[in-house]
Amino acid sequence: MRIAQLGTGEPELVIVGGIHGDEPCGVRAVEWLLEAEPEVARPVRLIVANERAIDAGVRYVDADLNRSFDYVSTKTAYEAGLADRLRREIQGKTVLSIHSTQSTHDPFAIVSGLSNGVEPIVSRLSVEAVVDAGPLEDGRIFDTSSTVIEVEAGYQGSETATANAKQLAEEFLVATGALPGDLSATERPLFEMGKAIQKPPAEDYEVFVNNFNRVDQGETFARADQQRLQADEEFWPVLLSAYGYRDIFGYRGRKQGSLSPA
Repeated sequence: MRIAQLGTGEPELVIVGGIHGDEPCGVRAVEWLLEAEPEVARPVRLIVANERAIDAGVRYVDADLNRSFDYVSTKTAYEAGLADRLRREIQGKTVLSIHSTQSTHDPFAIVSGLSNGVEPIVSRLSVEAVVDAGPLEDGRIFDTSSTVIEVEAGYQGSETATANAKQLAEEFLVATGALPGDLSATERPLFEMGKAIQKPPAEDYEVFVNNFNRVDQGETFARADQQRLQADEEFWPVLLSAYGYRDIFGYRGRKQGSLSPA
């Protein structure tokens, strides 16, 4: 794990990249900030999390780091030790965790509830939507005692995701008062993440719908080999992709209205 800092004093702000080793955009955003060395009004901790997975170009070494913060994960996993260390580094702080996805090129944010000052920050980020994942119990970074905003910066491995990650990192620092600037709060569509959509066993998968666009009851939204999957009720796809996850397509999101400017 690589840890650096902008400014002096004990940071209350943290930017994390490289939770997953095959998502380089957050790492590049952190490296960009380190190279630029902007003068910050508030100290900022910068973390590249899973260096071993990054070097190997894989999502993780032994276990998904973003499922290892619950103290239930296999303690012999390399990522279990990383999770313990990362938990200590971000404890009680406001955190931007940068990811990328196989589901959409437009950035969006994921939060676990809208308390603890999340709303005024998220409403100033260049995101297509905000997803409230609720009280997660699957070992994600939200299980730490921190105020966490995850952002999906774009398609995994793309230059666009890297550019978006840099912009989101800068906006986070402006929105939290670490960098000068005036970002207007903007209304964002708000979704509930909902339940996972399981993948039937198959060799080939395809998704026919777009994330955050309503899928009507009875509409075909995906294919597993020759089996076509139809919605048993309307939903709004969240993180839906053919191969982004091993066992699920994504999530049956529900539209909750809008995140009002704050």
